[in-house]
Amino acid sequence: MQNQSTSDQPIGIFDSGVGGLSVLRAIRRELPLETLLFLGDQAHVPYGSRPREQVREYAFGITRFLLAQGAKLIVVACNTASAVALHDLRQAFPEVPFVGMEPAVKPAAETTNTGKVGVLATPTTFAGELYASVVERFAKEVQIFQSTCPGLVEQIESGDLTGPQTQQILKEALRPMLAEGIDTVVMGCTHYPFVIPLIEAITGPEVRTIDPALAIARQVRRLLTERDLLNLSEQAGKLRFFTSGNLMAFQKILPVLLDESGPAAGVAWLNDSELMLKVI
Repeated sequence: MQNQSTSDQPIGIFDSGVGGLSVLRAIRRELPLETLLFLGDQAHVPYGSRPREQVREYAFGITRFLLAQGAKLIVVACNTASAVALHDLRQAFPEVPFVGMEPAVKPAAETTNTGKVGVLATPTTFAGELYASVVERFAKEVQIFQSTCPGLVEQIESGDLTGPQTQQILKEALRPMLAEGIDTVVMGCTHYPFVIPLIEAITGPEVRTIDPALAIARQVRRLLTERDLLNLSEQAGKLRFFTSGNLMAFQKILPVLLDESGPAAGVAWLNDSELMLKVI
């Protein structure tokens, strides 16, 4: 029998910044009855250039905060944090279901016709064991072309999804890949799906773009179903947002990235050693 009080609890989602909203968007479409909590650690964005241990500490601090808010499942909607901390989070909180990001190299390798795939991700993601393992297991027969798209996360954080600088960053990343004959581009950072229309304008219709957010949303549904945690109410779930950055700037960018919004609050790191959060 379903524990109604548990099923009514929210899903917690976090990222270094607003990129994880692309995952929230997919989960919202897949599970409209679920209440979603989103935390963007914009005080520390981007995670991709930070030391691994530092990112791990941030992930643990945010997880504790979301659990204190009643989260029944945690989505690590950040490729860098997933690569660095997901395994340790599952060990530290064995009673909590976690869903993390994995570069969608497998579906790209299975569907490419040219055998050449482009991957856009952060330096930490490319350097991580998770990415190396995925490539080793699923892409031995595929040629991978990589780009870290320097500055793209910051452009998206500022809400610039189509401007000249954003276009230039993507052209510099994609044109060498296109010259090599790629027919698939994988989004290895949750920020990047917000510029898929621009990516597709550069690559053309013959190049497929893979956004892993849809697969993440389906995995969330599977885990909630297995654990009898699906919210079965007849009303749409609520959205709540937190940021460790500038609250006014965060509230301004929400409607740029999402079709709906909800109350947003600021949070602050008490110190860099305990990495505890509190609502301002």
